[in-house]
Amino acid sequence: MTGTDTGVGKTFVGCALVRALRGRGADVGVMKPIETGVGAGGPSDAIALCEAAGVDDPIEIVCPQRYALPAAPTVAAAAEGREVDLDAVRAAFERLAAAHATLVVEGAGGLLVPAAKGASMADLARELGLPLLVVARASLGTINHTRLTLEAAAARALPLAGVVVSHADGPLSPADAANLAALRTYLGDRLVAEIPPLPPGTHPDEHHLAPLAASLF
Repeated sequence: MTGTDTGVGKTFVGCALVRALRGRGADVGVMKPIETGVGAGGPSDAIALCEAAGVDDPIEIVCPQRYALPAAPTVAAAAEGREVDLDAVRAAFERLAAAHATLVVEGAGGLLVPAAKGASMADLARELGLPLLVVARASLGTINHTRLTLEAAAARALPLAGVVVSHADGPLSPADAANLAALRTYLGDRLVAEIPPLPPGTHPDEHHLAPLAASLF
């Protein structure tokens, strides 16, 4: 899973997808290889994914690289005098992939965010060999951000599982709604789900991701 921007609702969508897959009887593991902005309570995105999947895999394996600064992985690591360890990510991925029939992996930020020195999140996605699920925001700017993300994926021959539109910013203005309608038309059958605006503190219902789960499992 990747996003067209930060804060677009990747974790919400990931949790809903995991619950939908579990509803179909899938053995689902989860992974957040790199998480930034981690506080005293631990990596919140990784923890939420684990709770949705109902797994007890060690958090050190689910999220092997964790940093306090809420910034791009390389920036957050440098702030602590460290470098992102992709070997640790690879080892954790192999362990989780061996333990579960299905694995949902959530990236950090967007596709071209630097994951480590000389490697973007796109490079990591290609190495792991998983199809991309792109989470796009519904509000203004989404056409450009989504098309750029899809072009970047296509240029790297990354397989696309689809695009999910997330109304992470709440209800849309009339202008934003018209803009989103144009994006839906552009995407066509690549738009596999849409998460509506939700009250604060609530989570998307897995039925929004049920068709996608059915196509994956």
